[in-house]
Amino acid sequence: MNQHPLLNRRDFMSDPAWGLGGIALASLLAQEGKGAPTRPVIDLRDPLAPRAGHFKAKANKALVIFCSGALSQIDTFDYKPELVKRHGQPMPGGDKLVTFQGAQGNLHQPVWKFRPRGQSGKMVSDLLPNLAALADEFCFVHSMTAKSNTHGPGENQMSTGFTLDGFPGMGAWVSYALGTENRDLPAFVAIPDPRGLPQVGPNNWNSAFLPAVFQGVPFGANRPIPHLSRPVGLSEATDNATRDYATLLMRKHLERRGEDTDLAARVASYEMAARLQSRAAQVADLSDEPQWLLEAYGANQADPNKSGFAKNCILARRLLEKGVRFVQLFNGSYAMGEGVGNWDGHKVLAQQYPVHAGILDRPAAMLIRDLKNRGLLEDTVVALVTEFGRMPTFQAGASGRDHNPKGFTVLLAGAGIRAGSSYGATDAFGHQAVEKVSSVPDLHATLLHLLGLDHERLTWYHNGIERRLTDVHGHVLKEALA
Repeated sequence: MNQHPLLNRRDFMSDPAWGLGGIALASLLAQEGKGAPTRPVIDLRDPLAPRAGHFKAKANKALVIFCSGALSQIDTFDYKPELVKRHGQPMPGGDKLVTFQGAQGNLHQPVWKFRPRGQSGKMVSDLLPNLAALADEFCFVHSMTAKSNTHGPGENQMSTGFTLDGFPGMGAWVSYALGTENRDLPAFVAIPDPRGLPQVGPNNWNSAFLPAVFQGVPFGANRPIPHLSRPVGLSEATDNATRDYATLLMRKHLERRGEDTDLAARVASYEMAARLQSRAAQVADLSDEPQWLLEAYGANQADPNKSGFAKNCILARRLLEKGVRFVQLFNGSYAMGEGVGNWDGHKVLAQQYPVHAGILDRPAAMLIRDLKNRGLLEDTVVALVTEFGRMPTFQAGASGRDHNPKGFTVLLAGAGIRAGSSYGATDAFGHQAVEKVSSVPDLHATLLHLLGLDHERLTWYHNGIERRLTDVHGHVLKEALA
């Protein structure tokens, strides 16, 4: 076997691939901004100050609606006539296919009927009629794939780009790159489902190795930010004077310490907390919303899960309206048993999915309508995502679908998106992406692109590696763009 010879100094300096010519070429490319990582210039005294991206953006805010538990594309957005035709038959090759929980049964048609929607005639099921009515607003990315068929790693990848723990959420990357337009509110807000947290919880909105100031702040309409209220017996004047003096001391300490991102983040968080004492309560107070709008969202329903999620959708709109850069809105929680609190429909999908659809559909659709009516969709990109899809078969001995990362659907809308279109396709049964196969890094690259960011240049140096949201992968889904 031929082995590569050890490289000596003469060969290193003469070989054009890595010699002086290569060094000079790398320098010239860096000067032109091609192939060179570009870290934002962060003022430690004001780390959330608004910053320009790499190029002109189509959107300046992002909303990600995360359907936790793996929403079935088969029963919602990915219409497959062949699956209906061959209902009850074995899937070709399926007898040897073992997925997350075990062996597969026969092909099973969508549990809910598909109908053409809007002017585009897009086929969407009756499970989500309100979102279906907005078909002309969406680009349906039918060829999405994920790396894991397990919920925790799948959630991690969709939110952070990596299946492993310890990487920043996409909102943290965006707030690191662009800062925020509203200094009185966080740049990145995560809104958990009223039923609880998603499976990996704060992993979805953590900052990991990025400066801590860029992590998401979790709160909801019925879940206020803790510890913001002034202690009983402390006057406003005394509170303000104490805060001002503490800020002065921290600023002087920061000047003496120099470049200390942890300390800068702590100072910035204290100052943000002071502003949040009034602003967060105001933005989460829905009492000034008109009654007709509360009704349209479903915020007055008796079911606390339905009304709670509806109020969270209104909160998401209010945050975007106030200039919050990145909002991640969760539908579904983990710690309630399999399929009880989220879209993990393994056993009795026909009974479980209407419960979750009743929580998601009306408020989420109204949120998109409300954003459009207020002109916010013109500068906000929206993504409705889940961690992976589900099988076109029912599981052996059950009435639900197993996990499927080989092909599922993501919905995009808003600024820069080609509305009323579809991108990519799965096979005849909706099992595996076969046309314009896309990945989670592609999705992330596309969202960053719409926000004016080159995913290959947005980096942070960590443990000897220029880390980025898309790792070493990702291509912008250009045909999904307007």
